[in-house]
Amino acid sequence: MDLTSKQRAQLRGLANSIDTILIVGKEGIGDNLVKQADDALKARELIKGKVLENSLLSPREAAEALAPLTRSEVVQVIGTKFVLYRPSHKKDKKDRIVLVQDKKRSRS
Repeated sequence: MDLTSKQRAQLRGLANSIDTILIVGKEGIGDNLVKQADDALKARELIKGKVLENSLLSPREAAEALAPLTRSEVVQVIGTKFVLYRPSHKKDKKDRIVLVQDKKRSRS
């Protein structure tokens, strides 16, 4: 699943209003952190994480390492924070995030 720039922009806007629920510390990315991220993505689809200063990973490295482990996409990395997205198939339709679709212009 590759996100388009419009979809990333939509998800960045939604991420502004959510709290940071994932913290990457000096231990880095362990099994507990991956499980926590996976559970949060299952429940919310969109999560925000933070990398502490004492971590050996940069925020970009942490996001890019977590994304394949949780089958998610990196939406944004800014400062010490990052945002991950994974569509949920378990949630009710009304609770899911509906991504905008790019309309490709056809030239005649």
